[in-house]
Amino acid sequence: MCEVNFKTLEKASLGQSVDWAQLQGQVKFDQDGLIPAIAQQYDSKEVLMMAWMNAQSLQETLQTGRVCYWSRSRQNYWRKGEESGQIQLLKELRFDCDGDAILLLVDQTGPACHTGRRSCFYTLVDGQQATITSAPLIDPNTLYRTK
Repeated sequence: MCEVNFKTLEKASLGQSVDWAQLQGQVKFDQDGLIPAIAQQYDSKEVLMMAWMNAQSLQETLQTGRVCYWSRSRQNYWRKGEESGQIQLLKELRFDCDGDAILLLVDQTGPACHTGRRSCFYTLVDGQQATITSAPLIDPNTLYRTK
């Protein structure tokens, strides 16, 4: 494989590897320099949350093994669990076929959601009804106590 990009990887053989240094410049960040990242529990495959990463948070995550996001509301780096203690340790990082979305397989300590629930995806819409499918594991007031 001469030029390495996500398009050329479509024709790659099972188990074939390419150098990350060649591929990382091909990651497709949006106009704000961000890429969506879905966190999934590595062993149960439960989808936990969606957040944003930029190039630096992606690099930090790969270097440290602890997931770091970019907070759009705070305009700052957000290392999952730095306030709550509910950290995410990276097990695997995967890109979709276009290189414009990330799947993080993580080992989540406790709840992933700021509401105290295990997953941020707890509102089920079925027809004309929206139903809450899980209760908080931890009271958010306890989870985010002021230090």
